[in-house]
Amino acid sequence: MPPTNHDAFWMPFTANRQFRRTPRMLVAADGMYYTSEDGRKVLDGCAGLWCVNAGHNRPRITEAVQKTIATLDFAPTFQMGHPLAFQAADRIAALAPGDLNHVFFCNSGSEAADTALKIAIAYHRVRGDGARTRLIGRERGYHGVGFGGISVGGISGNRKLYGALLTGVDHLPHTLDLERNAFTKGLPAYGAELADNLERIVALHDPSTIAAVMVEPMAGSTGVLPPPVGYLKRLREICDKYGILLIFDEVITGFGRMGGTPFASEKFDVLPDILTCAKGVTNGTIPMGAAIARDHVYEAFMNGPETGIELPHGYTYSGHPVACAASLATLDTYAEENLFERAGDIAPYFEEAAHALRGLPHVIDIRNVGLVAGIELTPRPGAPGARAYEIFDRAFHKGVLVRYTGDVIAVSPPLIIQKSEIDQLFGTLADILRTVE
Repeated sequence: MPPTNHDAFWMPFTANRQFRRTPRMLVAADGMYYTSEDGRKVLDGCAGLWCVNAGHNRPRITEAVQKTIATLDFAPTFQMGHPLAFQAADRIAALAPGDLNHVFFCNSGSEAADTALKIAIAYHRVRGDGARTRLIGRERGYHGVGFGGISVGGISGNRKLYGALLTGVDHLPHTLDLERNAFTKGLPAYGAELADNLERIVALHDPSTIAAVMVEPMAGSTGVLPPPVGYLKRLREICDKYGILLIFDEVITGFGRMGGTPFASEKFDVLPDILTCAKGVTNGTIPMGAAIARDHVYEAFMNGPETGIELPHGYTYSGHPVACAASLATLDTYAEENLFERAGDIAPYFEEAAHALRGLPHVIDIRNVGLVAGIELTPRPGAPGARAYEIFDRAFHKGVLVRYTGDVIAVSPPLIIQKSEIDQLFGTLADILRTVE
């Protein structure tokens, strides 16, 4: 346990003073379980931070990282290359749907979001359509913590401290509709018409000024908002109508989380122009992210002198060899164990277990798709988020790790979860909900 006055580590997205009073420390992980500092096994109900899709301590990934760091600890990708980066890009592009064939590596979902936004604006510029600079996000959207991501993002708590952010940004309304869709299993039936708000925004700003629309296929960090049936297809239609690029942020939904397919775009049969991913691309072991572009986006840059840098953008660690090795081993693990298909097979059991919480005290909605569920609670008067935090804390001490955001408990376990562990996960939450004030 860290000393209560130890302030060196400024913890991210954490109430630091509260944490230091009652720390929750993890010291090891294997399979579906963490080990706490006091030696307890803690069921990982949120895949670390939506990222450990294949479970913890996978031998193939560990061996690949160890071998690579001892062989090629670093290699630049500015005007240089190494085989692992090309191999990883080929494998990721092969998994991505349609002609999403061109992978730009970065180090996180935040960087992937800002990379995608820069590519979108630059795409129009290199095509002679430089007036298209506006970006459209969505209320309650989360696209990381870079200035681009929080500008198109729509979570007020992530934006309010940082001034005016990027200019020329507008937002679609969110899709949560408790009145019509509460306790829906899978995609909600109502709300596709909310996509038509893009027509209103286009009319306000003029389509000739709009570069891209960026949304999560399923909004995760805000509290698990599956897309209404037909909503994403309608966004695609409107973007096509006006020549606007559509960007899907699949940092959470990518690599099997939706069940049955590698990406949500394939699951929902909607092809974006750019897709961002991170988290599950290396099973959370080494930081890595990517923006994946379709052929027409990439090819727009491949003009002019061959000696010219087509996209002046990148990071020191873009395509880091150790991250690429981890990604290749992760993708091998997914394929060898059929984890995407397995997630689809067990999703109905997971869904029934989640919705069994309906009717328990404080529960006002349950939302799910694939191996993700959100349990929304009534807030305590004058203390929003306090009840969800208490449930999160009590669950940890009862041997289950979940996430909370506002008054929503979010659950997204590794894809290797067994039915008995699903029972443990939701059974623990049920016990707490029956007793929490």
